Amino acid sequence: MPNVLYDALFGRHSGSQAPFLHLTDGSTLTYDAFLKLAGRFAHTITDEGLVAGDRLAVQIEKSPEALAIYAACVQTGVIFLPLNTGYMPEEVQYFVENSGARLLICDVRNAVGLTPIAANAGAGLMTMNADGSGSFSAVAVTKSDRFATVDRTGDDLAAFLYTSGTTGRSKGAMLTQTNLLSNAQTLVDYWRFTSRDVLLHALPIFHTHGLFVATNVTLLAGSAMIFLPKFDPAVMIAQMPKATVMMGVPTFYTRLLDDPAFTKELTAHMRLFVSGSAPLLSETHVQFEDRTGHRILERYGMTETNMNTSNPYDGTRRAGTVGFPLPGVELKVTDPATGATLPQGEIGVIEVRGPNVFKGYWQMPEKTREELREDGFFITGDLGVIDDQGYVQIVGRGKDLIISGGYNIYPKEVELMLDEQDCVMESAVIGVPHPDFGEGVVAVLVPSSGKQIDTDAIMADIKPRIARFKQPKRIVVMDELPRNTMGKVQKNVLRDMFADSFTT
Repeated sequence: MPNVLYDALFGRHSGSQAPFLHLTDGSTLTYDAFLKLAGRFAHTITDEGLVAGDRLAVQIEKSPEALAIYAACVQTGVIFLPLNTGYMPEEVQYFVENSGARLLICDVRNAVGLTPIAANAGAGLMTMNADGSGSFSAVAVTKSDRFATVDRTGDDLAAFLYTSGTTGRSKGAMLTQTNLLSNAQTLVDYWRFTSRDVLLHALPIFHTHGLFVATNVTLLAGSAMIFLPKFDPAVMIAQMPKATVMMGVPTFYTRLLDDPAFTKELTAHMRLFVSGSAPLLSETHVQFEDRTGHRILERYGMTETNMNTSNPYDGTRRAGTVGFPLPGVELKVTDPATGATLPQGEIGVIEVRGPNVFKGYWQMPEKTREELREDGFFITGDLGVIDDQGYVQIVGRGKDLIISGGYNIYPKEVELMLDEQDCVMESAVIGVPHPDFGEGVVAVLVPSSGKQIDTDAIMADIKPRIARFKQPKRIVVMDELPRNTMGKVQKNVLRDMFADSFTT
């Protein structure tokens, strides 16, 4: 019996001297060298007593060695659980205990705080640092680089990814080998990846974007990656002449545009720029195309499903949309109360079905039943609409819906109007408790560079253009919006910050 995911992504590159990872020190790691490293790591994992189906949690910095642990987990059948490097020990404790991880690998700097947590959870603890050193690597160097791959089927679990937990405890999304492989196969074809591509990779690898989109697509296509430890505009610009494709979050693109060295000449040889993990402002789309001649391809995915939709590779990439459902993915917009499919053009909850959709939430059968229908459709919680040309538009999260005086208000509609203002770089519209209306609309604005926001002038402009119940009852100006590591605006944080706007 084969190991479906390992054979497709890793095993077929055995012995290949083709470049896989180009590193910032100028060195290159070939596919064969990477796989030998992963083989030694596979022996280390199994020698620690882990077997197929066990969970291995990592909270380590991005490095070739960190990526090789992922490959080793796939080869051994161990379930890979990457954790955000920004999590504090108390947060890590929940993930380790909830997942039942048998082994936790962390940076040596965090070992003191995490050692008792691992011990209390019955997990072993080893270390790996950003430079690849640590107790795990020290043990691995003594092992053979050849490991007998463990048989696994497409239905077997390959990874756990925990949701961000903005509305209660994080949920562990169980992703199978088929979930990961099918999505990578679709994206390689849809985005025209070949072995000639070189991906500029500055994303973290504890998230689906950097790991299961960027890395898996590269592996499946036999491409190479310029593997950067983090996003740095100057480094990105210096490395871009060697790349053909870039994947990033909106912040990457806005910061590149802030640098005068980011020019049309610099990007002339690039084939594709992809953006995701957070909405890209229409203004950024326009500025990027004006500057480079390239139109960013925006797509839509989530922890539980990997990628669901994409703007077309060939054809019009429409700003403010996330394109069409990917081949093999069914998407519909439904009434949140009844689950009935809504007509095209009406706003509702996005539901998706396909081989990319996860198996359920770890040890949360009730949550799984609430969000994963018996017919296989997953209720994403995202509010959206399919326009008259079939493009999907994300209006916001269901939890971000504002109900004021009995009326539904979709924040995106108000945000688009505010973002049109010349003095506004971006906005976030939230609902907070209001004594008369239940919820009142608060608009949080970030000024454009070098400009000041006149809130009275903005209100005077939008009042004739939008229903009174949708108008902000308070406008706040901030230097920047709070974001998570993937660039998503944390509206839950804003709601907490301004919760007393109308009650004091």
